[in-house]
Amino acid sequence: MLAALMHGFVLAFGLILPLGVQNVFIFNQGAVHKRFIYALPAVLTAAICDMLLITAAVAGVSIVLLGSVWFKTLLLAAGTVFLLFMGWQTWKNSGSSADSKRGEKEADRNSRADEPFSPRRQILFAASVSLLNPHAILDTIGVIGTGSLRYAGMDKIAYAAACILVSWLWFAGLAYAGRRAGQLDRSGRLMEIVSKISAVIIWAAALYMGSTLLLSE
Repeated sequence: MLAALMHGFVLAFGLILPLGVQNVFIFNQGAVHKRFIYALPAVLTAAICDMLLITAAVAGVSIVLLGSVWFKTLLLAAGTVFLLFMGWQTWKNSGSSADSKRGEKEADRNSRADEPFSPRRQILFAASVSLLNPHAILDTIGVIGTGSLRYAGMDKIAYAAACILVSWLWFAGLAYAGRRAGQLDRSGRLMEIVSKISAVIIWAAALYMGSTLLLSE
C-alpha cells in the first residue's frame, strides 16, 4: 500500500506542477482577492473537479466516454468557447482590479470579496478549466488511469487517494502563494501584469484547443 501511495503522490504531482490554465487561474484568484478565504470557491471547485476526474479515471468510467468521437468533439468545442470567454474576463478585470487596489482606503479592505471574480463566477470558471479541458482529461485518463491498472483493492484506493490529496494541497498552496504575492504588490501594478499574462495563456490554450478540434475533423 505504501508503494501505491508514493506512486500516486509522485505521479499526480508531476502532472499538476507544469504551468497551465487551471494553475494560472487559481494563482490569479489568490492574488487579486484581499483575503485568502475569498479565493476558496475557486480552490474547492478545482480540487473537487480533479477528484471526480481521478476517481473516474481509476474506475475506468471516463474511458468509455472518451471512446466516443462526438463526446470528444463536444468537449473540445465547449472548452474553446469557455476559455476564450474566461481570457476576456481576466483581461478586462485586470485593470479595474489594480485601480481598485490603488484607490481603496483602509476602512474598505473587507469590501472586496467579489473583486474581480464573484464566488459564483469563480466556481463556473474553475469548473470550466477543469472539466472542459480535453488535454487535462486525457492526461488524467492516460497517466493516472493507466497507472492504476497495476493495483487492486486497497492498493488502488490508496493510489487514488494520494492523487486526490496532491490536488487539494496543491490548489490551496497555489492560492496562498498568490495571496502572498498580492500582499507584496502594494500598488497593484504587478498583479495587473500577472492578470494580463494569465489572459494571454488562457487564450493560447483556447486557440490550441480550437486548432485540435479543426484538425480532428
